[in-house]
Amino acid sequence: MISILICDDNEFVTSGMQIILNTQPDIEVRKVVNNAQAAIDYCQNNQVEIVLMDVRLNNGMNGVEATKIITESSSSKVIILTTFDEDEYISTAIINGAVGYLLKNTKPEQIIQAIKAVSENQSIIQQEIWQRIRKQLEVPKKKASLTELTPRERETVVAIAEGLTNREIARKLFLSEGTVNNMISLILHKLNLKHRTQVAIYYLRGEFENK
Repeated sequence: MISILICDDNEFVTSGMQIILNTQPDIEVRKVVNNAQAAIDYCQNNQVEIVLMDVRLNNGMNGVEATKIITESSSSKVIILTTFDEDEYISTAIINGAVGYLLKNTKPEQIIQAIKAVSENQSIIQQEIWQRIRKQLEVPKKKASLTELTPRERETVVAIAEGLTNREIARKLFLSEGTVNNMISLILHKLNLKHRTQVAIYYLRGEFENK
């Protein structure tokens, strides 16, 4: 039996998803919550195999941030199920440990297939989302140099490579989220990169020039 936690603040979505999933003899929806902290608490105190996590949630923390905490502090696997396909959400969710990223317009049978695949230790990304990720992973042949960056911008690069969201970076560096957004745009420009995922890849692979 595949145990499921649904985290979404849209009651219409959660009730419909419960009905669909509970028709499956090998899937059981154990809990439905409407905010990130409730999802974290449940996963840390209960055995649940898969979390279906929305991105934007009420009460502060978003689903991408919650994914990082859940995957680091429990055995639960997270599938992002959302209407949002912004590049930052996609890349950060994967860096934070999500093993699936689906849009809510995905057919119910495909969501069920994805859940079963993740239960078998596979990672599932919708084709539309994968196309966006592939573009993010393309890196220029010319090595970028960290000497182009200020010390604060270098700290931001490290934070990006750690999988922190812009909000978490802002808290860590004692900056406003708007300042972090602008700084990341400037970093991308200086390094001749297109996406923050490329920054993380370059840093983690040691492919930045330091002189």
